[in-house]
Amino acid sequence: MKRIVLTGGGTAGHVTPNIALLPRLKELGYEIHYIGSHDGIERRLIEQYHIPYYGISSGKLRRYFDWKNFSDPFKVIKGYAQARTLLRKLKPDVVFSKGGFVSVPVVMAAKHRKIPAIIHESDITPGLANKLAIPNAYKVCCNFPETLKYLPSEKAVLTGSPIRQELLSGNRQKGLNYCHFTSGKPVILIIGGSSGSQFINELVRSVLPELLKTYQVLHLCGKGNLDSTLNNTTGYAQLEYANQELRDLFAASDIVISRAGANAICELLALRKPNILIPLSANASRGDQILNARSFERQGFSMVIEEEQLNDVILMETITKLYKERKEYTRAMEKSQQLNSVETVVQLIDHATKKD
Repeated sequence: MKRIVLTGGGTAGHVTPNIALLPRLKELGYEIHYIGSHDGIERRLIEQYHIPYYGISSGKLRRYFDWKNFSDPFKVIKGYAQARTLLRKLKPDVVFSKGGFVSVPVVMAAKHRKIPAIIHESDITPGLANKLAIPNAYKVCCNFPETLKYLPSEKAVLTGSPIRQELLSGNRQKGLNYCHFTSGKPVILIIGGSSGSQFINELVRSVLPELLKTYQVLHLCGKGNLDSTLNNTTGYAQLEYANQELRDLFAASDIVISRAGANAICELLALRKPNILIPLSANASRGDQILNARSFERQGFSMVIEEEQLNDVILMETITKLYKERKEYTRAMEKSQQLNSVETVVQLIDHATKKD
């Protein structure tokens, strides 16, 4: 039996592509183990699949001043030592990393143990964690053609992002029932990312009375971000996070408003959901979501509003325009050549296990 270690964490986007690979890996007879942080979102997401999970010390290397920058490198060193010990014990044939800082010591330890490591970069430009991991990797998968120029040519493979197959089998009526919605009004699904977005949450709630005149609103607002004053509001449902029910919620939605994390937008493309992307501001990130969003805008898949230009009026106007033109966006996405990448990635993994 072949054995694989999956790693990645920090956000749901660093975990869900790994989850998408699980059914196919199990079909091929792989014994699967997962290395993540002790208390990150990845532990909760992975353990429900009954995959053996191992927590290691995890630090973060920040591009800005923070006192934790002085202590976190020691956490990374500790995580590297723990990853080496785990890999010596597990003896995997291959490691697959979806990124996030917890994955860096795992990929480095894999190279030390002479275990091939395949990493996946979701965004157009590699993040700092993957920049550190790339020299230690056997192959580097990516989502966008634009990314290839940033990667070593002998390692780079354009694969797209693995999409959870269950998302493609949602039931609209089940989604409506879950939210206590009717079939008589269109549904807007709002996703602020796995940890939510205070900016999007506040903006949506400020225009909610106006939205509810025309639409029903399903709001995934992130952990700890529910507004109890809006409980029992007709036509409005708020959830911290959706898991197994997400496929039905997607099926029930007519249009989606979302951040522009690469995995999230690839799911919207696979589902052919007309969408408005509100990328994380460059002031609060390295600007990768803006690049992702603009790429999808150029291809006719999305409408994009950057935070600095967004207000109540612009949001309402954009929603109205998107809903009116939604079929055009669906047609553009249907013409996309992007295929589900699960099989491509698994073939790379399988090839790596045969590597001398």
